Order: sequence, then structure tokens, then C-alpha cells
Amino acid sequence: MKTAKLGGLATRVLDVLPDDTGPALAVVVCHGFGASGGDLVPLAPAMLEASEKLAGAARFYFPEAPLDLSSIGMWGSRAWWMIDMDALNRALADNTFRERARNDRPEGMLEARAKVMKLIEEVKEETGLPTSRIALGGFSQGSMVTMDVAFQLEENPAALICWSGTLLNEDEWRERGKLHQGMKVFQSHGRQDPLLSYKWAEDLRDVLTESGADVEFLPFDGPHTIPDEGIVRAIALLESALDK
Repeated sequence: MKTAKLGGLATRVLDVLPDDTGPALAVVVCHGFGASGGDLVPLAPAMLEASEKLAGAARFYFPEAPLDLSSIGMWGSRAWWMIDMDALNRALADNTFRERARNDRPEGMLEARAKVMKLIEEVKEETGLPTSRIALGGFSQGSMVTMDVAFQLEENPAALICWSGTLLNEDEWRERGKLHQGMKVFQSHGRQDPLLSYKWAEDLRDVLTESGADVEFLPFDGPHTIPDEGIVRAIALLESALDK
């Protein structure tokens, strides 16, 4: 594994390809709010070990979110954008949180989008791959930023993986979704998720489907996490992207 600066973000890069072999598929994976930059890195060796097909073709990129949360006592933790806890608590108290959240673009989302989009452009330059050979994925807040980015691209990414995400920026996502018919999406969500409601995941699934995406939805009995089956299904989606 090496670390590079891509899109202005410290990015861990991992593959098991021979030194003289470039990837046929790049996979950009973004961690969630409050995690370290290396939180999801163990997914790469697990996926590469489980799939000979990916091991011979894929390179993984794990960017570190731009915001350092040490100032609020979360040492070593990062975020793509800050969460206004006071506003969140007020919205929860008056039962307006969900409608506000699904229709709002969080402050800082545009900046996060720009950094990840620049990272994708630099990955394309480095690898020579087109957008259609760049897969995007993430967990929680990381899945929200990669989904937002996917809708801004000039063509569909190779795949989009959403582990425990939720619906934000609905109007824009619906509008941009018209330009991304057939986008391959895998989405998983726990029925007992205490942070991002399972019902909200269903809302996201429905918006994606209504916008023309090809969505595989995996509900599971569990909390805010990535289930083993969620990794197995993600591997299958990435393998299928190599067959295009």
C-alpha cells in the first residue's frame, strides 16, 4: 500500500497487480463521519483475496476526508462535512429532521464533491481509465458524497456502492438522475440502524429507482455497519463491471 495526494486528499492506494500492470478497474471508497482515513482500507485485501478476478484487475483508492475533528475532541477522526448537532437536535425535537435532511444540501457538501471529483480526474490521468471504469463506494457519510459525485459525472461510473447511506439533496439527485439511466447501484442497510433510519434507506432506494438507476437493495437485520453479505454483493458488482 502507498499513500498519495489525489484531489488534495491524502489517499491510500492498494492493489496486488504486478509493477508493470495497470488496473482495468479503479475503485474509490470513502469512509464515514468520525472515522479515520484508514477505516475502510481492510476491505481491499478482503475483496482481493476473495476474488481472483478483482485481484488481477482492480486498484483501490481510499481518500481521507478533508475535515479534522480533533478540535471537537474526536482525535484521529475525519469528516466530509460537519454535522450541526444543535440544528439536528432541534429538527429531531420538532419532527422536521427527515424532510429537511432529504431536501437540503449540507453545508460543505459542494466542497467535498469538488475534492472527490478532482481525485477521480487524477485517477483517470494516472491510470488511463475512462469514467466507466471507475467504481465509487462508501459507508454512511462517505456513501452520500460518492453518490452526490456519481450524479455529477459526464457518464455512469462502473458501479456505485452505498453501505448504510441516506437520501440528501433530493431535488438535484432526481434531476441529475435523468442523465444517468441504468447506473448500477448496490445498496445495503440495517433494519436496526439507530443513526440513519432503515425507512430513509428505502426512500433513497425509491428515488434511485424512479430516476432510472439499476438498484440491488440488501436489507439486513443489524445496526449501522457493513454486513458480510454486503461485501460479497459488492464484490459481485465490481466483477460484473469488468465484463462490460
